[in-house]
Amino acid sequence: MAETVEGYVDKIVFRNDENGYTVLSLLFDETSLTCVGYLAIINEGEFIQARGNYTEHPLYGEQFLMESYEIKEPEDAYSIKLYLSSGAIKGIGKALAARIVKKFGDNTFRVIVEEPERLAEVKGISERMAMEIYRQFEDKRDMRNAMMFLQKYNISGNLAVKIFQQYGQKLYDIIRENPYKMAEDITGVGFKTADEIARRIGIGIDSEYRVKAGIQYVLLQGNGEGHVCLPEKDLIIRAMNILMVDEDVIARQLIALNLEKKIIMHENENDNIRLIYLAVFYYMELNIARMLHDLNIKYDYDINILNDRLAKIEAATETTLDEQQRIAVKEAVYNGLLIITGGPGTGKTTTINTIIKLFEAEGLDIMLAAPTGRAAKRMSEATGYEAKTIHRMLELSKLIPGEENNYSFERNETNPLETDVLIIDEMSMVDIGLMHSLLRAVAVGTRLILVGDVNQLPSVGPGNVLKDIIDSHCFNMVMLTKIFRQAAGSDIIVNAHKINAGEQINLDNKSMDFFLLKRGDTNVIIAVMINLIKNKLPKYVKASPFEIQVLTPMRKGELGVERLNKALQAALNPPSPDKNEKEYHQGIFRVGDKVMQIKNNYQLSWEIKSSYGITSQTGTGVFNGDCGIIKEINLFTEHLIVEFDDYRLVDYSFSQLDELELAYAVTIHKSQGSEYPAVILPILDGPRLLFTRNLLYTAVTRAKNCVVIVGSDTMVKFMIDNKSEQSRYSRLNDQIRDMTM
Repeated sequence: MAETVEGYVDKIVFRNDENGYTVLSLLFDETSLTCVGYLAIINEGEFIQARGNYTEHPLYGEQFLMESYEIKEPEDAYSIKLYLSSGAIKGIGKALAARIVKKFGDNTFRVIVEEPERLAEVKGISERMAMEIYRQFEDKRDMRNAMMFLQKYNISGNLAVKIFQQYGQKLYDIIRENPYKMAEDITGVGFKTADEIARRIGIGIDSEYRVKAGIQYVLLQGNGEGHVCLPEKDLIIRAMNILMVDEDVIARQLIALNLEKKIIMHENENDNIRLIYLAVFYYMELNIARMLHDLNIKYDYDINILNDRLAKIEAATETTLDEQQRIAVKEAVYNGLLIITGGPGTGKTTTINTIIKLFEAEGLDIMLAAPTGRAAKRMSEATGYEAKTIHRMLELSKLIPGEENNYSFERNETNPLETDVLIIDEMSMVDIGLMHSLLRAVAVGTRLILVGDVNQLPSVGPGNVLKDIIDSHCFNMVMLTKIFRQAAGSDIIVNAHKINAGEQINLDNKSMDFFLLKRGDTNVIIAVMINLIKNKLPKYVKASPFEIQVLTPMRKGELGVERLNKALQAALNPPSPDKNEKEYHQGIFRVGDKVMQIKNNYQLSWEIKSSYGITSQTGTGVFNGDCGIIKEINLFTEHLIVEFDDYRLVDYSFSQLDELELAYAVTIHKSQGSEYPAVILPILDGPRLLFTRNLLYTAVTRAKNCVVIVGSDTMVKFMIDNKSEQSRYSRLNDQIRDMTM
């Protein structure tokens, strides 16, 4: 049974501004009571009535856990003085607060609101200051009222502040008339949140606002699945399931959204279907196609001089290019745009290094980049030249503080990258949004070389950029196919190519770097993996247990990411008195845990410190797939520090922990662009549509020195035979071809 307490906020002991979690001291029946809870907005001196229950904290003793609260305007002189003395109104300290209350007594707040000019009667307050006090007082009251109003709809304090900052006093009309507008305007308010508010207000399920918002929500869901657009019929079925309205209702609002230019309807004559885009994605595709054609310039170069310089580079580096590699180097010289693709061991790195040396000898400026920190690090190690993440190269910048996805890049068409040659590796990971931002920053006349393995899984984000560019057949592309002698000695590489070709592989365990341990019970498989990580593989591959990676096809299930991470955490980083831990949702984060960022956050700040603890670099942006180790958990300040692979230190508040998950095991999709000393693959059973050839191929190619499959050889054979791939709806290849007509 909830209890009620009321009193004055004497002191705010701690407050997390991001989630509103507050510890305060309440003057209650002439005693001080510690209260804790999530408060949208609060100031010292305010009078509150709170509902909740008394609890006993093991360290801090009795506390009152607030479930809800209501701020009441101070009415007596003592309470008013307490409030004004709290610092809630800038410029008023304790002495000035005392003089104001002495002058106006219980009427102080009425004077501030109705006759603010009279405040100038108090010594130390000018007319200008009087009006500033009035303005602040009204702002505080407006925000407080808004917070309490929004709290009725279960909107968190942090989100409520965003809504108030976006709309001000207009928020009441927006909430009552069209709460779905918030889903368009404010990051953090999704369709489901807006729909719940609308339901409480009584907005009908067939409201045009609701149906339009639902359609856009379905398109965004499609983007999350990798689609750039959706077929109209598919979109309508999805929308009907979510909105529970008839098809004709959705069809009407599709036409309305098209007229408002929020969506684009494209008739795909080849397939006789109509594709529906969110307008922003349609124009991204169109602009990418145009910019690629603009870069595709032909260059003259004397073939004899080129052959002579290639021969000198080969002699100096003691390498011999095969025919396809030689063609790739020459195409890079003669063309403004080139795509180089090939599987592991086919000499992509040798080709890139030769291109770099050739252009360097010409005195050209060269930049290297990759989609992730790990991929950029690998590129640097392979070439000996600095490679940056694409985000860092484009100089990520903030726009609106607190808005997660409101970001831009300093490098764009008005401030392009200052280079003659740009080489991008791991292009299969680049989604349509990042490709659009990249091309905006590449000036016409810059040579752009895109390198990747088209047989890898597509990007996590929407689009199938590399495949679509190749499938357009509009630009020069060189496919490297020869497996070089050194690589041919690795069964990882040989088997990867066999898997890609649909050929069955030898699983007799006579290999030195590719093994299958047949097990049929999930608990036994987990036990075997733990033994491999802790005891068998570290010495074999000369790596720490934390560098050995478990990759799994699934998130759910007996051998999915969620269950495996709990089991691996318990074995590799068990509880300890000297390790702080934080329980979060269904799991625990502990100091020493291996974790992964699971969404792009362009606002998160990071720093790199020297060995002396001095900050040497700072920046913003942590991205989906970045991995690191939890170095510190502060339970009092409710913060957690992660050190990522590239030594970036990132401070997370507990309210941001939904952006992290344990990473002892990760999905194969999330492993793209990474390379590990050893990879363990638990493969036993699961959805047949998920267990595909290119999924297995991607997993195997993540390993540098050793692959161990634990599970079923029958399922491995099935995966090799299962060449089906989940199709993605996009039209970049058609958009590129259309530009040539």
